[in-house]
Amino acid sequence: MALPRFETTYSVAELGREIKALLGTAFESVWVAGEVQRAKLSSAGHLYFELVEPGEKAGLAGRLDAVVWKGELGRVRRALTATGQELADGLLLRCRVTVDFYPPGGRLQLQVREVDPVFGLGELERRRRETIAALEASGLATRNRALPFPPLPLAIGLVTSAGSAAYHDFLATLAESGYAFRVAFAHAAVQGREAEREVPAALARLGELPLDCIALVRGGGSRTDLAAFDSQAIAEAVARAPLPVVTGLGHEIDQSVADLVAHTAAKTPTKAAELLVERLRGAEAALEQLRDQLARGATAPFVRARTVLDRAGRTVAAVRPRLERDAARLITAQKGLARAVPGRLATARSTLTAKGGRLERAAARRLERAAQAPRLLAHRLADRAAARLALVAARLEGHQRLLAEIGPERVLARGFSITRLADGRLLRDAAEAAAGSRLVTRLARGSVTSSVEER
Repeated sequence: MALPRFETTYSVAELGREIKALLGTAFESVWVAGEVQRAKLSSAGHLYFELVEPGEKAGLAGRLDAVVWKGELGRVRRALTATGQELADGLLLRCRVTVDFYPPGGRLQLQVREVDPVFGLGELERRRRETIAALEASGLATRNRALPFPPLPLAIGLVTSAGSAAYHDFLATLAESGYAFRVAFAHAAVQGREAEREVPAALARLGELPLDCIALVRGGGSRTDLAAFDSQAIAEAVARAPLPVVTGLGHEIDQSVADLVAHTAAKTPTKAAELLVERLRGAEAALEQLRDQLARGATAPFVRARTVLDRAGRTVAAVRPRLERDAARLITAQKGLARAVPGRLATARSTLTAKGGRLERAAARRLERAAQAPRLLAHRLADRAAARLALVAARLEGHQRLLAEIGPERVLARGFSITRLADGRLLRDAAEAAAGSRLVTRLARGSVTSSVEER
């Protein structure tokens, strides 16, 4: 259909230039707020990203391409860094922009001139408070903290980014303790939108395993890097976890919402691992104390038996002289009667003989009973001591089996080794082993001696 001659007809390039001029005039300098996504630094030094507004059900209500030119990037970054923020994915950003249109590509683009460093912090704090209020209203704020923490947490679930510094620091601290920890690992992103999906999924997977607790760790970073752990999705997943959750999120000052709802919060991944190690050390110290108490209880019956035997011996020693004195008096009386009454000697002799026989038999029986009393008492005490020792031995055997489970030998059997310097000190850092040093490495079976050629 032919157009009337009086209506202007633009070429594509002409219309593009008109749009560019119109937008440049109408939106020469405006403030816009949104969330940074897909941030990428170009080889020319310009930072390109998308400024988005989330919509309902994980959709987008709006999206605009944006750029910070190389000449502006340093100043923008300094303004954000001063408030602990970083221009990266997930940042809530309010910026002053010029709206530009690129005719050859037909692309609308925001050119960032200035940023408001306070806006993102205020928005994060608002969301944080809303999340805390929602958790308290639903009763989830103290749910995980109410779970009993096992006395010997040897089976550990670990949620963090695979191969990260937090991953290595946590595992190294457990390995250096010498205890036989068993770790089930579930990878998850620890910042940005991916973290809000992957961390709850990892917690759910580990919650189905026969573990003692779960550690959720990541290294340090800016406040925006840690913003994911203020999200309601991660906080609810931590609160609803069926196992106690220990957090170590790498920040020394602020607590995230995930820290607030976790069973126990540590400052760093290393501190989280040390918390688990110290719990085992406490259990080991309590076991040693119990062993000492059992040993003292086992020797006490023998001490009491010796005391009773000594007392019985003193009683026998006291009775014997008295019996001997009685016998001597009888002999003296017998001789006196023989001299005083010669005529009744035969009768008296037979009477005395009869009485003397009865007296001797009675004395013998008394001496025999006195002599047998300590032996009977010793037998009873020995029987009671043997029974007590058997009970103590059974308890010690159980504790020895427990020590065998958590002892360093089990760690060595899993393929780990312990290397010491020539003076017996543990080798933890390669810098401690100078060239020519003699090293002794202990394995599960035997040991190997080596020397350092170079490092």
